[in-house]
Amino acid sequence: MASAAEEADPATPVSTCPGWTLAKLVKHTGIVHRWATQIVATRSSEWIAQRDLDVGLPDQEAAYPGWLAAGAAPLCSVLREAGPDTAVWAWGAEQNSGWWARRMLHETTVHRVDAELAIGAKPQLAPEAAADGIDELLSILAIRNAAGLSELPAGESVHLHATDSDGEWLITFGPGGYAWQRGHAKATAAVRAPVALLLLLGYGRIRPGDERLTLFGDASLLSAWQEKMAF
Repeated sequence: MASAAEEADPATPVSTCPGWTLAKLVKHTGIVHRWATQIVATRSSEWIAQRDLDVGLPDQEAAYPGWLAAGAAPLCSVLREAGPDTAVWAWGAEQNSGWWARRMLHETTVHRVDAELAIGAKPQLAPEAAADGIDELLSILAIRNAAGLSELPAGESVHLHATDSDGEWLITFGPGGYAWQRGHAKATAAVRAPVALLLLLGYGRIRPGDERLTLFGDASLLSAWQEKMAF
């Protein structure tokens, strides 16, 4: 992500994050990395406000990519030292350091894609990481936007089918939000594509009309699902 950001003007618009520039994208990610580092390093059992951290943000936006890269090693170090099971505060269901390791992987992956798309590069994602990213996304959305997703038609469903790896997901809508499971099933709307594209579809980085996706059933439901995810 830092390498991609170094190749462009910090003021470059990031189309996948409307209203953001490359500098703002890098700043956001670097602060989140340092926030996670502080939570895990101190074994905090409570929320820490990002504004209370001294993140050492450079004065010049051109220096942001180097600053972002400099925060990666401390983050990885504290996560490795903590292992996956150390109890710490997290905004997800699992209150441990392993939750943060997984969240930082996918947070960084998606924002790296944002940076690459902003400079016209073609993102490459490891299929196994993308598949886990879909699992994680469906898990955390139940916390982040259950109210919005509960507005989708109860009983209807979306099926995601990876064409380049062993991955299928069924998302079924209900009054309380949605339920999801791995596996093959008929659905109201279905989409087949490489697993990386399915992850980017879930995050709203590509649209249902993207020519690389193969759609079946109710395309309007797929669009509504993506809109309500709002992550």
